Amino acid sequence: MKPIIIASKKDPAGMNIIQNIKKLKCKIPIYLVEEDIVHAENIDNYLKKQEKLDFDFIIFASKHQSVKKIKSLSVHPIGNWKNAEFGGKSETICQSNALIIKHFFQTLEKNMKNANLKEFNLTMESTHHGPYIETPSLFIEIGSTSEEWMDKKAGELIAQTIIYSVNTINKINNKIKIAFGIGGPHYCPNFNEIQLGNKFAISHIIAEYALPLTKHEITEAINKTLPKVNCVLVDWKGLGNATQRNHALELLKKFDLEIIKTSEGK
Repeated sequence: MKPIIIASKKDPAGMNIIQNIKKLKCKIPIYLVEEDIVHAENIDNYLKKQEKLDFDFIIFASKHQSVKKIKSLSVHPIGNWKNAEFGGKSETICQSNALIIKHFFQTLEKNMKNANLKEFNLTMESTHHGPYIETPSLFIEIGSTSEEWMDKKAGELIAQTIIYSVNTINKINNKIKIAFGIGGPHYCPNFNEIQLGNKFAISHIIAEYALPLTKHEITEAINKTLPKVNCVLVDWKGLGNATQRNHALELLKKFDLEIIKTSEGK
């Protein structure tokens, strides 16, 4: 794994994380962009061709915003199931490595417990924003207001999580099942619980608000997940009404995937 960390100069949370990474004398390359991070379209191609940088994974250090202003630390892949409202391309998601996302998420949980950071919620998020890139990546974020974005303890904890996760990437259990998720709310509590367990590694999540499910969404989730997907986790009660649930199940049966309800995957 040859990672690079990218943040926006306009992003107080991203800069908080970067400052703490520098304090820890991290050897991972860092690159700062001028624009909002979700609009850093094709930044991977630019860095490889114009800046001659060598990397195969991008870690975006960023802020998270939410209407409810919940204090949170989150990890998630990127892309758009429907219209691209916050960067990226419509109906296009980006490459995601389920094992790496799981490793970062589990490391973040351990660090939060060790730091006794009880005021923050740990969560994944359903896939929902840009930028569009072709290199596997993840976002790791501090949410959800300027108070949290500037929180020194949160910035230090995220920085430690990034460095430790990269340095221990060879400890990843690559024998577990690779999955993507369908259903449930944006902050996906059922998928969070499964991701912290030892049975599945989850990449992209299609939340209930991105339904009705389409063949294109399933194909995108399969094609944009590394390693190869072998199952799909379904939040059955979060698949909308009976018609939407039946429609989703009929579509999924057309693919060579094991279909597992989240209630059975914990």
